[in-house]
Amino acid sequence: MPSRPDVQVITRRLLREWPLPAPQGGKKSRGTVLVVGGSRFTPGAVLLAGESALRAGAGRLQLAVDGGIAAALSITVPEAKVVSLPGADDDLPAELRELAEEADVLAIGPGLDDIEQTSRLIGDLLDVADKNAAVVLDAYALGAISNDPDLLSGRPQRVVLTPNTTEAAHLLGHDPGDDLSAAAQAVAAQRQAVVSLHSHIAAPDGRIWRDESGDAGLGTSGSGDVLAGIIAGLLGRGAEPAQAACWGAYAHAVSGQRLIPRHGRTGFLARELVEEVAATIAMV
Repeated sequence: MPSRPDVQVITRRLLREWPLPAPQGGKKSRGTVLVVGGSRFTPGAVLLAGESALRAGAGRLQLAVDGGIAAALSITVPEAKVVSLPGADDDLPAELRELAEEADVLAIGPGLDDIEQTSRLIGDLLDVADKNAAVVLDAYALGAISNDPDLLSGRPQRVVLTPNTTEAAHLLGHDPGDDLSAAAQAVAAQRQAVVSLHSHIAAPDGRIWRDESGDAGLGTSGSGDVLAGIIAGLLGRGAEPAQAACWGAYAHAVSGQRLIPRHGRTGFLARELVEEVAATIAMV
């Protein structure tokens, strides 16, 4: 497909000319990522997002999940600190409030399954998050801001949205159509956030990119959680939102390419993508 003149195709050359911040110092220098999600019935989404953030280079990982799965998840992901989410009508627990205040990146949404709870979490967490923190909103978090646009209004934090086409339709109020670059650009302008929509990335200032490395196998359960985690990890390393989204789209897609010889175009799993992320980024 020919490139529109206003869309930059994401290539290794483009990324090499837009290098990620070089790792320096200890783990704190590569950022603390707090992933908020993981309902009782979908704990795997947080696991995928959190491990992807670490594979992308984040220094520290923290997970906030349903209290019923917190202990099990802390054993499954020994690299992370795991705390419980508040009950439906409860305020943020002191421990979660402290983590949100100190996090460099908050990734909200993977595995959540209640819009009202998610809306409240977004508001409460962004109220206490540092103004210089970055925020990745995925899955039910996108539904929450579709229902209540004021959740992001006036927030100082830098935001990346990672919708699929259905979520983009809710954000826009209409079907995104075939021109996903234009749809991403419209959401970015509307929400004043960087948008990553099916390998189409748009910034609020009008810049647009497209990754062409992806294949059909990326359309698998949990793949979006991996992408959100990669972007969060890159933000933790110090990348700017548009840079993190572009590098994230490429790393996500090429990780899938690396699995095709072993599993075929549509036979690999999202958790197998996670294992390829670090090497894919290193190869750029």
